[in-house]
Amino acid sequence: MQRRQFITLLGGAAVVPSFLWPLAAHAQHPAMPVIGFLHPLEPDVVANRVAAFRAGLEDAGYVADRNVALAFRWAEGKYDRLPELARDLAGRQVAVILAGATVGAVAAKAATSTIPIVFAGVGGDPVGLGLVASLNRPGGNVTGISIITKTATALGLEVPAKLLALADEVIE
Repeated sequence: MQRRQFITLLGGAAVVPSFLWPLAAHAQHPAMPVIGFLHPLEPDVVANRVAAFRAGLEDAGYVADRNVALAFRWAEGKYDRLPELARDLAGRQVAVILAGATVGAVAAKAATSTIPIVFAGVGGDPVGLGLVASLNRPGGNVTGISIITKTATALGLEVPAKLLALADEVIE
């Protein structure tokens, strides 16, 4: 493009009536939401879980790279990298962070108190780990699924009773 053509183009844009400017602004597409995925292991180790996650998103109407973006962060077994990876996701202002395993959830919680965090596969007591305030009302920006085993009773948790009550509600 030559200089005169460029100046003519700019001049033409400047004479667009001001009442049309809002229409141009509305024509812009909103940014695609980004889901952050933080995991302490390598992608191949949890490939089946990632595939199930993608399938679940699609069932809910979210297709990667079409109407939602996925930002994967893998520590590849180097747990000391998790805080840095979690801060990176928080700095990107992702819509939500899905944190795998206990160490991933703890790193994500330390990185942000505003971005929602959903943990999966946390072993042990999420209350004792400081992830949530209570099992009934997690509070804050963190929630998720914990691996509950027989150790729940040893920890003094009333989890089996809560699970039975929940199962009873679902059956009704």
